[in-house]
Amino acid sequence: MTTEPVVRPSSARATLWIACAAPLLVLVAFTAPVSTIRVLTEELGSGESGRTWILGSISVGLAASLMAAGTLADHFGRRRLLVLGGAGLALASAVCATASDTPVFVLGRLAQGAAGAALLASSLGLLGHAFPPGPRRARATGLWGAMVGGGIAIGPVYAAVLTEAAGRPSVYWVLAVLAAVVALWGALSLQESRSTVRRRFDPAGVLTLAAGISLLVAALTEGRSGWTRAPVVLSLAAGVLLLGCFALVERRAADPVLEPAFLRRPAFVASTTGALVTGVAVIGLMTYVPVAAQLVLGLSPLESAGLLAFWSGLSFLVAPQARRFVQRVGDRQQVAAGLLVCGVGMLALTGVTGESSWWRLVPGLVLAGVGSGVVNAALASLAVRSVPPDRVSVGSAANNTARYLGSSLGVAMVAAVVAAPSAGGGRAGAFSTGMSWAAVVCGALAIAGAVVVALCRERTAPAPEGTAPEGTAPEGTTPKGTTPEGPGGDRAGGARPPAARRP
Repeated sequence: MTTEPVVRPSSARATLWIACAAPLLVLVAFTAPVSTIRVLTEELGSGESGRTWILGSISVGLAASLMAAGTLADHFGRRRLLVLGGAGLALASAVCATASDTPVFVLGRLAQGAAGAALLASSLGLLGHAFPPGPRRARATGLWGAMVGGGIAIGPVYAAVLTEAAGRPSVYWVLAVLAAVVALWGALSLQESRSTVRRRFDPAGVLTLAAGISLLVAALTEGRSGWTRAPVVLSLAAGVLLLGCFALVERRAADPVLEPAFLRRPAFVASTTGALVTGVAVIGLMTYVPVAAQLVLGLSPLESAGLLAFWSGLSFLVAPQARRFVQRVGDRQQVAAGLLVCGVGMLALTGVTGESSWWRLVPGLVLAGVGSGVVNAALASLAVRSVPPDRVSVGSAANNTARYLGSSLGVAMVAAVVAAPSAGGGRAGAFSTGMSWAAVVCGALAIAGAVVVALCRERTAPAPEGTAPEGTAPEGTTPKGTTPEGPGGDRAGGARPPAARRP
């Protein structure tokens, strides 16, 4: 006999709204400097390297902290970590608001990334606990995915408007207040949830992974100013070495932070691949769209942020609607289809010159926005079901780590393509040519990613989300018809013998 999780309807509603507020805040913080980078660099006295770190440092904090945050959320409490993440984001934003030089501002952005990791991992984990498989979970994860697009859409416009109206510090003071409100709201309204399977913390795995990813993302960030410089080469080498050590540590750990068995799950591979390709191809290219709009088309920062909203705004609107297709098309197939549409949209961005109208970019941005909305919603669902029920925050963390590591790699790749020598036309002409080549590369990568995700077939096709039972057993127990590997056994990558609980 099994029992359903005791989650009151009112608590489930509060969980939904708080969990959706978390990624919205994180992505607003992530994208805020995109439209105000000129003001920031002038006020902080930043050089070329400083500008790079202002934009990229939050990615370092996110990518380095997500897996540790997922482990802590599952085993020490998702509510507790969300509250700590909100409080941390408030403090980090206050540091950014009061910073008078580049190093202090970058330190604040790194802390924003670490706090954002806690919010992202815990919020999706809370949804996985509060909403059993079925239409309600599809709706909840769709809304969570929509907030990713919403934050990207709001961040640049919010920062541009507030900077013009009240100055640069106001952008970060408002963020600090909102983050504190979310932390307090979570402390007062959320039910605690954590894994009931007792596991030992894996400090060696957490440290080697965090250090390896930090050095790798730092090298990708600093490399935009020159790839052959000694600090960049040494950071890349050390990062790769530490990630190799992480793989060895995890093979021997009793309770690894990222179980090697997850890599044998088609759903986990599809989720991680989809997130990585989204970061490399989609976020990598779209980060440069406002810069291209200003440099090539002569738009203002606010106008360029509005143009980018054709992509990010549509992503926000489409993601909640993706749940309507779950009875016909599974989440993995939705990720593949969304990446394919994104690829076609990015290919449509080629050929823009200084003589083009800004309308020339709209069709490609619309297609990429629709595809991104479908991908964001489906990835959230896929990340939750690709791991055992007691490790949903780790599934969220792995998915988001791939996304933000990919975005760092993608921005570095696009920067290298754009900076490649091209014939004539001055700086604007060279930039437009470079952007066309970058659109071709990123579009091809997105289409290739769609093919890889489509080929990650599960041994037994998963039942549509809408036909799944409305109740599941509490975390750490095995509902009828499932295995500890996830609902449906094969659906999460093949049935395997239940793992014995550790004392």
